Amino acid sequence: MEQGVGSESIPTPGSMDKSKIFDIRPLRCLVPTFPSSPGTSAFSSPQTSPFMCFPPTGPFPPGVSPFYPFLVPAESLRSAVPNQAGHSGFNNAIPSPVPLTSFRPTSTKKSRAANGSTGPSRKSSRYRTAGIHLDEDGYSDSQHQTDQYLSGFSMHVADAEDTGSKVRRRKGKSEMRTRSGREVSPGVDIDLVANSFLESFNLAEFDSVRQADGDTQSIRYILMIFDLLRRRITQVEEGREAAPGGLRRPDLKAGAILMNKGVRTNTKKRIGAVPGIEIGDIFFFRMEMCLVGLHAPSMAGIDFMSFKLVQGEDSLAISIVSSGGYEDNVDDGDVLIYSGQGGNIYRKDRFVDITDQKLERGNLALEKSLHRGNHVRVIRGVKDVANPTGKIYLYDGLYKIQQSWAEKGRSGVNVFKYKFVRVPGQPEAFTMWKSIQQWKEGITSRVGVILPDLTSGAENLPVSLVNDVDDEKGPAYFTYFPTLKYRKPFHSPQPSRSCMCRGGCQPGDLNCSCIQKNGGVLPYTALGVLLIYKALIHECGSSCLCPPNCRNRMSQAGLKVRLEVFRTKDRGWGVRSWDPIRAGAFICEYAGEVIDVSSEEELEREREDHYIFEATCTSEPSDVMAGNSIESPKIPFPLVVSAKKGGNVARFMNHSCTPNLYWQPVLRECNNEAYLHIAFFAIGHIPPMKELTYDYGTGQSGQAGQRKKKCLCGSLKCRGHF
Repeated sequence: MEQGVGSESIPTPGSMDKSKIFDIRPLRCLVPTFPSSPGTSAFSSPQTSPFMCFPPTGPFPPGVSPFYPFLVPAESLRSAVPNQAGHSGFNNAIPSPVPLTSFRPTSTKKSRAANGSTGPSRKSSRYRTAGIHLDEDGYSDSQHQTDQYLSGFSMHVADAEDTGSKVRRRKGKSEMRTRSGREVSPGVDIDLVANSFLESFNLAEFDSVRQADGDTQSIRYILMIFDLLRRRITQVEEGREAAPGGLRRPDLKAGAILMNKGVRTNTKKRIGAVPGIEIGDIFFFRMEMCLVGLHAPSMAGIDFMSFKLVQGEDSLAISIVSSGGYEDNVDDGDVLIYSGQGGNIYRKDRFVDITDQKLERGNLALEKSLHRGNHVRVIRGVKDVANPTGKIYLYDGLYKIQQSWAEKGRSGVNVFKYKFVRVPGQPEAFTMWKSIQQWKEGITSRVGVILPDLTSGAENLPVSLVNDVDDEKGPAYFTYFPTLKYRKPFHSPQPSRSCMCRGGCQPGDLNCSCIQKNGGVLPYTALGVLLIYKALIHECGSSCLCPPNCRNRMSQAGLKVRLEVFRTKDRGWGVRSWDPIRAGAFICEYAGEVIDVSSEEELEREREDHYIFEATCTSEPSDVMAGNSIESPKIPFPLVVSAKKGGNVARFMNHSCTPNLYWQPVLRECNNEAYLHIAFFAIGHIPPMKELTYDYGTGQSGQAGQRKKKCLCGSLKCRGHF
């Protein structure tokens, strides 16, 4: 039988089974213990005995007994730290304290009010110990709980000291080491990092007007700030790998900071479309939808608004999140059967009672919306193939509730059901998502396919050639190869050191020479997301001992998403993705033949062709650069690539004055020879089937061969030419 604090059946010394410990209170909840004095009991009141501190594991002064679960023989305590002498005034040695996270907490019995959660996961365990239950995105049971949790992240960034690029080390420790003995980077104060980061952005423009009603530019700006801040915090935390208790949810931290600073928009709840958000937009974090006003609750699946009537108040549903967490949810394209909230019908643990759902709060708001016939925004949660533990949230447009009823669910209790029907005439979103899945699985065929794989197997993923616009049968013949072809490499002015990381480069490992070249950090996450913009990224070269799947070889592993080359209506051929793309994700490199820039005649001849990339041009990704660079802006590099005769899918990418990709120079060194490559990364989240574009840039002043071409990108910030 399990024994907890206060159990009368205390085991004898030496017989304790720690695997049976399930219910342990945090130390701050325990009543202080006072030593006995003459004429008093061992546990006298604070008024009669002075307060004394001693470790929970002992040693204990006379008159004080050890308490369960720290009832351990003194011999075992001394053997745990054989060479450590006591310094507390007692003779017994003091071992290292057992962390509270070593004990399993009891399951929380508070029900979650959300619809669309997939249940608890390992990642959320440290938050559950605090009485907050989190889903796969780490959000709590209700809006009230979430607000309390986020308020704990308040950092008062505006009052922090401006330190620029300086960081605060951990209390005098200049370095740290892991259990394996490798040196890791010292701790960094995240508050100061965030403060320095936010000073690079113009946050003053988010006044009350911009907060209440947003637009496309504001939403793009907010989401960019959130994602760059989240990535910066991720990078800092990875450098603290050896420190216990590190932050594991940088998205929550970043979201809380921006909430506290008022960096959000569309705070005014509304029925119908949200300004600046388009049907088909995707989000990788629930907090992103909160910041832009698409769905206000950070956890609850039903968002509703209340309004006053002559005889009281009423409520209407304004948005729902359906992510398959409820066992009875059914979707069929433009029709969604949505289960109500409450009743613990999805809970798997045996400690929570499953009850009938009640017609209250969100369920009541859905019922009211059925009778009033108002539009409800629907966000679909779908599986993130690249990250099995995560989800992608797709805005599927406006729906109306057509019918409601109650029925016995699989769990045996009454569940409310609501039939949502999509309003006709809206662009495709979820139906397009399902069509793409059928293309991948071979259930249906992509319309207009000319070649199923343009690469002829040269890439690890096929690239389709598609034309559903006109009768053009394809581009002029070229040879497909996935990387650059050098006639001769650049000479490295300094001897290059290869890393010795046989198991792959690890975050924070200061012994890794490749990490040293990158300023002491790994530039990529495990998902292939670029953490921070740099003037130059140093990847591992061919002489490094790390494996091909090393995190510092991200641009060398080929395509990460399924691409297609398609025929545009007025700009020739273009490129788009079947897969959703996360902000900062690697797309592909620009392949072709490196041209000798010293030969003006050859360079001018190549410029006559459209398939050319010039790194000598400047096209600063201003959105990505702001607050996210630890170096000076990118300078032109003496690299010109021609993809006229041969290259990869990047040769078909079109120009845009408001691009969704930017290019980044990547250097790989081997035996004092340097090979420069051009890698493309996503500026923001990119939905499936949206064209991938980048800014071709502007040539240097006075550069020979400059010619302006008319721009047809159609963006609001179009310069008219490139």
